[in-house]
Amino acid sequence: MSASRRSGTTDELGPDEPERGGPHGPDGTDCPEESGGSDLLAALLDGMDAALCAFDADGVVTHWNREAERILGWTVAEAVGRHGFAGWAVRSADAEEVQERLMSAMHAPGRQVHEFALVTKDGGRVLVRTQSAAVRGPDGKPAGVYCAFSEVHTQIDLERSIALSEALFEDAAWGVVLVDADLRPAVVNGHAARALGVGRTSALGRPLGELLAQGAEELESALTHVLAEGAPPAPAEMWVAVRGAEGERRRCWRSGFVRLASPLAEEPVPLGVGWLFQDVTEARQGEQEASLLRFRGNQLHRAARAAAECEDPAEAATVHLDFALAGFADHALLDRLAGARPEGDEPAPVRLVRLAASPAGAPGPSLVTGAAGLPLRYEPGHPALQCVERAGTVRADAGSVPAERARDWALARQWPGDAAHALCAVLRSRGRTLGVVTFLRGAGRSRFERADAAYAEDVAVRVGAALDLAEALRARGAGE
Repeated sequence: MSASRRSGTTDELGPDEPERGGPHGPDGTDCPEESGGSDLLAALLDGMDAALCAFDADGVVTHWNREAERILGWTVAEAVGRHGFAGWAVRSADAEEVQERLMSAMHAPGRQVHEFALVTKDGGRVLVRTQSAAVRGPDGKPAGVYCAFSEVHTQIDLERSIALSEALFEDAAWGVVLVDADLRPAVVNGHAARALGVGRTSALGRPLGELLAQGAEELESALTHVLAEGAPPAPAEMWVAVRGAEGERRRCWRSGFVRLASPLAEEPVPLGVGWLFQDVTEARQGEQEASLLRFRGNQLHRAARAAAECEDPAEAATVHLDFALAGFADHALLDRLAGARPEGDEPAPVRLVRLAASPAGAPGPSLVTGAAGLPLRYEPGHPALQCVERAGTVRADAGSVPAERARDWALARQWPGDAAHALCAVLRSRGRTLGVVTFLRGAGRSRFERADAAYAEDVAVRVGAALDLAEALRARGAGE
């Protein structure tokens, strides 16, 4: 008996055929080389994921591996030596057609793919997909047929997985990146490459820090967590900055992660992480702007109700400032115009007097100052003076300078030393300029934007109305 037959897995020839000639020892047994070769063949066939059987030129089963036994239930001893599948692995009505289609591969070029309904040992039926091809002898003539088969649903699942992978990397409307265990991109689809501002091949193997100006640390931390612990239960939103020809672009990516493990290893071996993301920047910015508008609208409403309870209109003006500071600025300064400002070709120099200011050291209500009525020592070109002269809003920034220079910039304008961004809004009422309100932010906050200027102007309208009423009451009291 051959070594392949001794292994219980395959048989080189049918059970009633003589052994193939080959080297033998003195006692008639196989030489170690022959035995080792047959054992290797048996091990290879048994290790295959697909079921495999083979037929000789007469249609007799010569090989049958463990996967075929698992799917159909027929053992090697029961399968090897049978003529075709008739009477055991297929129904009698289908046996002739199945045999003819299988054996036709012996005289056809390449491989043939068929689907058959095979019969299991317990009488059930299994739909399988087969790939069959000719086996040729040393003389090049057909000597038999081998047939690899698997359950159709398994094959369909595999094809779906391959099709899904190809679709994700070609046609997906969101970014897909496969990151290896070293946290470097291994595969990038077209959408992800466009989002990163690089080519699909140029991104491969590069550290994420080279692809992202900001947010790479957070992303790498998430990928490391997925490699160690598995996929998170829900997507995560990450703000990143992407380098581009026009500078850095800040984007919000809604990201999902899945850990990739090798299906061929006994223990799960992480191959990397699948990172899928979608750009939701516009939606998040819209939500943030809507939330900010709601908050500021509520602050204006609350300030108006609180100011309505103040007997002194000057106190009402400081109430508006205190409510406006929340989430908007770190400091607020209220300067009133000293004396009337005539409208003409050559108006008089602007002189401002400090009326109120928010505490510079600790939070608290704005403090009313300037009882002495001394003009502020603003240098020509000061943003507050420009605001009055233009009767419009003025923004100013220290710029990207060291902290010490930023402090000197603020102190030179007689602002608190931690100020780095300024927004001056003119106070107008009944067609007259009454003064200016200045909002200040520290270096740790963003500069004032156009939406901030609109909010400051809304506050200035209310403060200007309160100051106008205070002056009118003061003038009436002086007249009486």
